[in-house]
Amino acid sequence: MKYSDRIVNTPPSFVRNILKVTGNPEVISFAGGLPNPISFPIDKLQNSIQHSIEENGPKLFQYSTTAGYLPLREYIANKYNNDFGYEIEADDIIITTGSQEALMLIAQVLVNKGDGIVMEEPGYLGAIQAFNLTEPTFYSATLEDDGLNIEELEKALQNPNIKFIYTVPNFHNPTGITYSKEKRDAIYEVVKKYDVALIEDDPYGDLRWNGEKLPYIGAGRLENSILLGSFSKTVTPGFRLGYIVSKNKELIRHINTAKEAVDLHTNIFAQYVIHDYLVNNAYQEHVDKIISLYREQASAMLNAMEKYFPSTVKYTKPDGGMFIWVTLEEGMSALKLFDKAMEVKVAFVPGDPFYTDKTNVNTFRLNFTNSEPAVIEEGIKRLGKILHEVSAKELV
Repeated sequence: MKYSDRIVNTPPSFVRNILKVTGNPEVISFAGGLPNPISFPIDKLQNSIQHSIEENGPKLFQYSTTAGYLPLREYIANKYNNDFGYEIEADDIIITTGSQEALMLIAQVLVNKGDGIVMEEPGYLGAIQAFNLTEPTFYSATLEDDGLNIEELEKALQNPNIKFIYTVPNFHNPTGITYSKEKRDAIYEVVKKYDVALIEDDPYGDLRWNGEKLPYIGAGRLENSILLGSFSKTVTPGFRLGYIVSKNKELIRHINTAKEAVDLHTNIFAQYVIHDYLVNNAYQEHVDKIISLYREQASAMLNAMEKYFPSTVKYTKPDGGMFIWVTLEEGMSALKLFDKAMEVKVAFVPGDPFYTDKTNVNTFRLNFTNSEPAVIEEGIKRLGKILHEVSAKELV
């Protein structure tokens, strides 16, 4: 059988393959981007399931509109309007099957084969995989400590085939950094000169434990702004509920058409239940508990890294979210370190899949949200022992 070029040229998820390897309960895994299951509000969701069925009956089990459950879209619009003073309406929102579907829909609507996409370097591997299906040309802009390199962004945008820029401005995946207010404004000043879309993917924005909430780069001031959000990191990932927000009516109409063709609509049962949960519970109190939990876990990992890692190893110190990014000495291979780490039953994600045009890089991602502090310390201690014992030559 002959397969399409687009699927043949799209690699399987690196993380998914790693998670198969790390299924052994003896392995300390910092590989997945998994929320801590103790944060799931199971009892309250169970109440919302029952209440939703009692209140709405067969509506939960019937086909529904493609854009999604109207009260849920109104809730999302009101949240952004209250938090940032935007003027978002329910019609500016489409509920998607997680942010991953949102990425695929946007690419299907905007990108022809060979069209340009500007990616952060490093960038979210799930976005790279989703965009790959449209066979684009990737242009990279280096991600610095406070956001995209402005000169590289401007240079990339001078290519006439660019369709959109993809960013994760808050607690970035994979690096954990957050774009500064100054860098957001600088990016806006550059992007407003070009007829391109700006995607701000923000699944982690509510999970801040340090610093102040910042306004977005384009939302509220760029015509072609696209904002993505999700309930996966704050309520439950298993419901697979995300959403697209854009004031560009034509774009929303085309995305709605693409979604009709893909799946008709996102699981309506889950939409009713999530909405019931959100309006009948103290959502912010729940999020505050997650923040407290993740702050403790992040601190445990950072403290262990300071204690056990060589001084030559550099790493980010996030103000929220789920990830820490580690940089080894120049020329060292995180892939080779991964093989040695698995020998002592510790897993992480080597940096390679976060780049569109680099391999055998010296960077890797650690997730701290799915392990208890004592387990985190033990895992980092094992990694640190390897880093102290092996020579740089062994990891080239």
